[in-house]
Amino acid sequence: MVQRPADAKGARHKPLAILASILAAALAAFLIAACNGDGGTTGDLSGTIEGDGSSTVFEITEAVAEEFRSAQPGVDVVVGISGTGGGFEKFCNGETDFNDASRPIKEVEEQACAASGIEWVEFQVAVDGLSVMVNPANDFVECLTVDELKGIWEPGSTVDSWNDVRPEFPDQPISLYGPGTDSGTFDFFTAEIVGEEGASRSDYQASEDDNVLVQGIAGDEDALGYFGLAYYEQNSDQLKLVAIDSGTGCVAPSRETVLDGTYTPLSRPLFVYVRSDALQRPEVVEFMRFYLTEGPALTQEVGYVEAPDATYEEGLARLP
Repeated sequence: MVQRPADAKGARHKPLAILASILAAALAAFLIAACNGDGGTTGDLSGTIEGDGSSTVFEITEAVAEEFRSAQPGVDVVVGISGTGGGFEKFCNGETDFNDASRPIKEVEEQACAASGIEWVEFQVAVDGLSVMVNPANDFVECLTVDELKGIWEPGSTVDSWNDVRPEFPDQPISLYGPGTDSGTFDFFTAEIVGEEGASRSDYQASEDDNVLVQGIAGDEDALGYFGLAYYEQNSDQLKLVAIDSGTGCVAPSRETVLDGTYTPLSRPLFVYVRSDALQRPEVVEFMRFYLTEGPALTQEVGYVEAPDATYEEGLARLP
């Protein structure tokens, strides 16, 4: 009879013990991944998410998309800039999964979505202070009243030179820059300043791309234009901010004045609209979960103002 060393029996069972440990560790890792992110998963999603819309909200969405791609490299988030209105056309045709919007959806857009069988969920993602700018070489404009802005921008305006705005301003031409008619910024500005959405003089340099407006104002000493606060902050060395007097004194847009409500009437909420059927896809759900949890910090980084905490909590509650 052959006798084995005293530890031989234990040695024979070591491979089984190692295998059991490996299986236990793998099971634990699986359970942790399955429970991560309130039911979401980390790094194992795939697919393409397509969005379009507001150039204002684009800055936030692109920052969120970039971070989300790092967490979920299998998901490609593609974001275009067609303006809020142009984006809603694609959205309501079923061409995109979400639409960035610098204003609430219009009734006519709701009807277009309904006609295509598109249902949607609205998420507020930030707050913005729509800003009025001139060229840094302008040394005479520091503040404009709402009435002065209305006189400049209303349909049929006869304001062609700066001294048409105020007699003490110099007699030199005024060059206007602003968003195109597909822009939510255009809709909001005309509603709040002119008093009727879409009512505006048409003889101005228009673009749905705020970067084009930045370059236009930066290169024109007679310029006056408007767009979101973040684009000013990113290009503050090329632009000069103009304070607004809505009847209580001159107030410039900033994170503080937008949050406390003193910058009026040009503070506004910013939105992302997501198709309800797109929210049946896990990658879209997790993208929006990421947007509403990581987005507030990224919103500040790109120069916008984060919404109140309760707003993001309400958005999270709308996710399936």
